[in-house]
Amino acid sequence: MRLWIGVTLPLLPLEIFQPQWCEDGPHAVLEQERVLVMNGAAARLGVRAGLRRGGAQALAPETVLHERDPVREQQALQALAFCLLQYTPEVAFTGAAQLVMDVTASLRAFGGRLALCRRVRAGLRLLGFTARLGMAPTALGARLLADAPPPGAGQVGGGQVSARRRVVRLERLTAVLDALPVGLLAAARPHHDWLQGIGCSTLGELRRLPRAGLQRRSSKLLLDELDRAYGQSPELHDWVAVPPVFAAYAELPYRTEHSDAILLSANGLLLQMIGWLVAQQLAVTRLQLSMEHERGRTAVPPTLLEIVLSEPAWQEAHLLRLLKERLERMALVAPVIALRLHAVQLQPLAPPTASLFPEPGGTPADYHRLLELLVARLGEDAVLTPAPLADHRPEICNRWQPATRAPAARERAGAGLAGTDSSLKTERPFWLLAQPLALLVREHRPFYGSALRLVSAPERIESGWWDGNFVARDYFIAIGAESACYWVYRERVGDQVRWFLHGLFA
Repeated sequence: MRLWIGVTLPLLPLEIFQPQWCEDGPHAVLEQERVLVMNGAAARLGVRAGLRRGGAQALAPETVLHERDPVREQQALQALAFCLLQYTPEVAFTGAAQLVMDVTASLRAFGGRLALCRRVRAGLRLLGFTARLGMAPTALGARLLADAPPPGAGQVGGGQVSARRRVVRLERLTAVLDALPVGLLAAARPHHDWLQGIGCSTLGELRRLPRAGLQRRSSKLLLDELDRAYGQSPELHDWVAVPPVFAAYAELPYRTEHSDAILLSANGLLLQMIGWLVAQQLAVTRLQLSMEHERGRTAVPPTLLEIVLSEPAWQEAHLLRLLKERLERMALVAPVIALRLHAVQLQPLAPPTASLFPEPGGTPADYHRLLELLVARLGEDAVLTPAPLADHRPEICNRWQPATRAPAARERAGAGLAGTDSSLKTERPFWLLAQPLALLVREHRPFYGSALRLVSAPERIESGWWDGNFVARDYFIAIGAESACYWVYRERVGDQVRWFLHGLFA
């Protein structure tokens, strides 16, 4: 049996235009010079839906009036859908401010029904919206449970409101839906007065009416909607389609230079990107956050913050932590008024490891996450990793590069060594001196605390004639009297022979 979550966003135009209105004084949204919605502060002052602009200003002069912006509403709905895609690819709009999502295959991955509902509600809250959720075996049933106001909030079209919003079994759903007001069905609202006149106020009473007579006096759409809610007819949905490229935009509610306020808005963009990545089965390796400043005559170029990851990632906690570290270290030239997030470089999402036992000391992904966190906190030039170069001279082939750039260098080096003969590989120490140390020669043997005994065949290196740093050396592994191993070389320049210490073995 399938399981659905319905999402209803109350007062959608108001919250989309400015989410903080719920706590910040009286506000109202106008559409065609009439009040469409208002927040609680404006309602307490007497502002009601349908009032003209002049009437609202006369009743409550301190109320801030705003024009409805359908374009921004659509952008916000798309942001909500992208956020929900991280839980299931099957997300569909069912109304102006309503969504449904099929979570049948997602329950185990997210810890069960309650944990999944908490995560959905928390994600929508980060985007700035408060939502009512319903869960049911049918999509329309889940949406009706989400639409039903809580007990004590009044009735919608008559009837008693049920407090139960999560139903798993279809038999239980029938009993719960029977108690809901009939006005929750969109097809029943045009016939509300007639239904109330014959004493039909709940969905249960509506189902008990003769179907033939109900269809003649209302419409077939009402019966179809009723059957879909109770699981007696199939439901068809147009799933949300994701674009091939991700780019999200968000305007800040006020000008700010504080990293915490910027991070709060950027977190909503990250949630959208994560949903898009999951839907596309991709992971990000480079993302860019553009912070826009003043426009017009005093325009300031946007500040770009780019994060390069050493390992493809798509987890919210890791990306948010990297973004926080970088924002705290960044000095802004002007207040920020808007944000743009771009997923610049992507890779296919790697399948989970097939290893039966966990890696000792953490997984490779944990190691890469630690590197990225250190780079974000200390800077790219402060976190280095060895990156071999194609050169025989030890002091050149052993270089340090920023940790975020090292994977590509290691891949190139690995590709270059893949075709070499294993018999040509030589043993070299891990510890090389920054500068070779000249050694004394006693009885034709190098001396370092004691006479050194050569225990390996020579490794001859003649290289660097093309860049003016020609070297001609014979490297040996040598052992001292205390059994310490050294890496020494004999320099051949003309008739002179000099010995140098270049490295130490563990």
